Amino acid sequence: MKTINKITNYILLGVISLSISSCKKDFNEVNTDPIGKSSVKASQLLAPSLVNILSANMVRNRNFNNELMQVTVDLNDAEGRVFRYDVRRTWADYTWNNWYPELTNLRDIYTISNKPESLNASYKGISLIVQAWVFQLLTDVYGDVPYSQANQGKEGNYEPVFDKQKDIYLDLFNKLEEANKLLSEGKSIVTSSDPVYQGDISKWRRFGNSLYLRLLLRISGKAEVSAQVISKIKEIAETNKAGYPIMENNTHTAKILWNGTNSSTAVYSSPFMINVRAVDFRTPAITDFFIGNLAIWNDPRVSGTYGVNGVSRFGIAPGPAGLIGVPSGYDAGTSVLKQSYFYSDSQNAGVTLQTAANTGIIMNCAEVDFILAEAAAKGWITGTGESYYMKGIADAINYWVPTLFTSASDPALASYVVAADIQWNNSLPLNNTANNSPSKLQSIHLQKYYALFLVDFQQWIEYRRTGHPFIPKGTGLANGGRMPARLNYPLVTQSTNPTSYKNAVASQGADDINTLVWWQKP
Repeated sequence: MKTINKITNYILLGVISLSISSCKKDFNEVNTDPIGKSSVKASQLLAPSLVNILSANMVRNRNFNNELMQVTVDLNDAEGRVFRYDVRRTWADYTWNNWYPELTNLRDIYTISNKPESLNASYKGISLIVQAWVFQLLTDVYGDVPYSQANQGKEGNYEPVFDKQKDIYLDLFNKLEEANKLLSEGKSIVTSSDPVYQGDISKWRRFGNSLYLRLLLRISGKAEVSAQVISKIKEIAETNKAGYPIMENNTHTAKILWNGTNSSTAVYSSPFMINVRAVDFRTPAITDFFIGNLAIWNDPRVSGTYGVNGVSRFGIAPGPAGLIGVPSGYDAGTSVLKQSYFYSDSQNAGVTLQTAANTGIIMNCAEVDFILAEAAAKGWITGTGESYYMKGIADAINYWVPTLFTSASDPALASYVVAADIQWNNSLPLNNTANNSPSKLQSIHLQKYYALFLVDFQQWIEYRRTGHPFIPKGTGLANGGRMPARLNYPLVTQSTNPTSYKNAVASQGADDINTLVWWQKP
């Protein structure tokens, strides 16, 4: 037996030796792609990265964020139901595994655009903005993550350290500052390379500074940075508006239009059509919290009057009892009758979110309005918050029902908010921690919740920051009824990067869904 094994080993060694010898012969000639290219342009990397990142965001918005934040509820008594806060560890893998590879492409865009032969300040600025967007998602979803050493596999760094969230945020501010300066040069880019703004650099600059406001507000509650953060918010929003242009109307909203409606020559297909079957799209029920408010307000977004062929702009199919929903967090084993749901593409000839062109939202103008409303209500910038609040409502509705309201002072808007009983009340306290007690911040964040519909994880992240809006808690919730504070790290990080993983857990806390990230901690 030993003799046979020796003979086998000799044969294998000979085959390997022969293979190596053969591979060396004419290696360069044989392994040259006759039709491919040995280099790539920044213009060739941008669109695929943006589409891939946004597609992953929309998939997880639909089946994770919407379940946690009571937009939809999966009528299923099996274990692992997100709407019951029963979040399995495997949920963590998808976004991590989609975001990090694209960050390599985004950094390559910057590197390529920084070379003398392909120098382009605008591509560099756009790269920094999109990197900031993706790293903001990573750190807000997971906490401390690889950042300063991330995406350095080509340099041989396969075990990057996990940077602290505070350090990540502060460096993201530097990225956005640099991007604002780079884009101020107005260097043109290839129109077809840009699925978001079709080469309009001024709008990219507005997006970058609006994202800056989002990040500043998110960490404004941390005492160690609040003074500088509030000062920067005031500079962007008020004292240096010319130097930091931001989104001011829906033409500035960062989005990718799907299904051939983009003005560039490329056609980008909605992930709701590619990754979700029609039957699966219409399966989840809409919750009574999400649709209940909209129905009470007679909101134009769910009214057939402002829809297409009598179907609302949100593409909602009324249930047997009309525009009502089902409770989220109900007890397992409870018989729940499905009511309203979202139409699928094979079911409706009018409007469906599955086929809608404008569902690819990266960041919208209404979010900026509500950021400014909060800043004003807190006294950081001039005003009470009312004008920004009203503009936020108008912009949020106008995104789906174009030009319904002409401005924040439109009499039609004033009539709508009065009839809906959502008008600004300056006599309310700024905040009230008692459950369901009215306050200025509750008013702002309830409307912001609807403005953030379909925007990746932002409803969930904002809820973790503010505790708003007040959502009902069912008796069937797992996890002690606690809203998950983060996603755990993917299991692969424990085996491929064990030292850095252990250091991150030792610094941040246990690797579970209840450990608070830095900006959540008191």
